[in-house]
Parts: sequence; C-alpha cells; structure tokens
Amino acid sequence: MKGVSVRKIKKICVFCGANSGKDVAFVNAAFHLGEVLGKRKIDLVYGGGKLGLMGCVSTAVAQHERQVLGIIPSAFTINNLVGETCGKEIKVATMQERLVMMMELSDAFIALPGGFGTLEELFQMISWAQLNIHNKPIGVLNINGFFNGLLSFVDHAVKQEFITPRARKILISATTADELVDKLQAFRFEPDPALSKLKWSPSSSQKEKLDLTLRL
Repeated sequence: MKGVSVRKIKKICVFCGANSGKDVAFVNAAFHLGEVLGKRKIDLVYGGGKLGLMGCVSTAVAQHERQVLGIIPSAFTINNLVGETCGKEIKVATMQERLVMMMELSDAFIALPGGFGTLEELFQMISWAQLNIHNKPIGVLNINGFFNGLLSFVDHAVKQEFITPRARKILISATTADELVDKLQAFRFEPDPALSKLKWSPSSSQKEKLDLTLRL
C-alpha cells in the first residue's frame, strides 16, 4: 500500500448471520476472516454466542490468540439461546445499546452474509457515518456474490438521487478478507459539509452511553 495513508485498526466489529447459510463457502470465508484478523493482530467485537457464522469467525480469532468480545442482549442469554460466547461477554439491556457499544468499542466494521439483523446493523453504521456520528470504515465481504444485489440497489439509489455519491463511498466491498481489511485501513472519511456541522453530545445518564439526539 505504498503511498497510501494507513489507519490503525486494532478492533473490528463483524456483523453476520446466526445461521451458516446454504453455501459452505460462507462458513469457510467466516473462518478465513477470523484467521486474517488473528494474523494481523486485530481483535474481534461481535454479537456474542457461537451460532452460525458468528461462531465461525469468533472461534477462528480466538484460536489465533486475539481478544474476542461478544456484546449480547440479556434476553438472548436466557436458556442458553445462542450458545456460549467465545471470549469475554458484555450483557446489555437492548439491541440499540448493543449497537452503540459496538460502535464505540470498534475501529472498523465488516458485514458477512446474514439476514435482517445483519442488514440492520450494517445500514445503521452507514447511516451514523453519514450523519457524522462516527468516521470509521465499513465494508462487506462479498462472498460468491452474496451482496451483489444489495450493492446494485445502493448504486440504483445513487442514480435516483436518494444517496449522494459522497455517501456511497462510505460502503466498501471486497471479495477476499485481506483485500477488505486493506481497503478499511486505507479508507479516508469524507464528511458531507452540511452534515459535518451536526453536533452530537454524550448522554448524561449514569452509564454515559451515546445520546443520538440531535442538538440544534
């Protein structure tokens, strides 16, 4: 990456399915991503438990002796619904609190194949970046074209002028884990001049969690 400024990434949050998916390539890619993170000495933040792709990537990171942090709503821990987290676990009360903590504790975000929950987490992080709540890189690992339709839809929204070309740059994609991590490290945030003027302040609550209320 000669001539390119590289950001320091110590922790990556991975969003992915609690199922393994139909294609074995998804499982293989999740394990490989965990191996890549481990070899690059990058720690993992994820949604906790050991189901599906979440279990694959967390197991691989732990096997390479990197720290694994699972952030999980307490409701999911009842009756061992999602299995034992591979590493340290933080229990939170709500899904929103979980996502805010993921944002605060991570340096970048990667989405693997998944369902509605994965897509919600991905687009929430993109939306918060667009609103200048954070400036951290976000990417999808496009395994066997899984995200082709999604990326085409986003490009269509740009053509229809619902997403600006500047905002489109927030979402990075790659077909291999190494390429994606390289792109995340090379990412340069370009805030919208108007939205960059927004001011977001911490909550005054006891937990000092981020208050995503716009201060006008």
